[in-house]
Amino acid sequence: MSLKDRLRDDSIAHLKAGNELEKTTLRNILSAIGTKEKSGKNPAELNDQDVENLLRKEVSNREETAALAAKDGRAEHAERELAEAAFISTYLPKALGEAEAQEIVDRVMAELAADHELTMKDMGQAMKLVGAEIAGRFDGKALSQMVRAKLG
Repeated sequence: MSLKDRLRDDSIAHLKAGNELEKTTLRNILSAIGTKEKSGKNPAELNDQDVENLLRKEVSNREETAALAAKDGRAEHAERELAEAAFISTYLPKALGEAEAQEIVDRVMAELAADHELTMKDMGQAMKLVGAEIAGRFDGKALSQMVRAKLG
């Protein structure tokens, strides 16, 4: 089952259960997915990775809105935004810890080093391989520093 299908099914389940926050949040997410799919010159269906990226952006947007609302003294609005962000996060893969990310970097770099001695010229290829495996589950800047440290 695709992530988009899971969101649709959960939306129906929350509608039937009368869970207002979850129902509204999922409707907004599904609407954003539909808009994204229909926009541009060549409309295309989003795959699971695209939907995950959209969900990350939605979480980030809600966290920013909550910070602004809290700053303006609108605590109730901030709480709702944070609750929505937390709910959306349940659909995202578990974030990797630093040790797990380092383990992946070490393994990928060892595979690359099997062919030839690694130099800074291999940074792009290494980041592409590591990034594909980690796929947004760890901070990109920290990941880049890990790869850079391995290259010397």
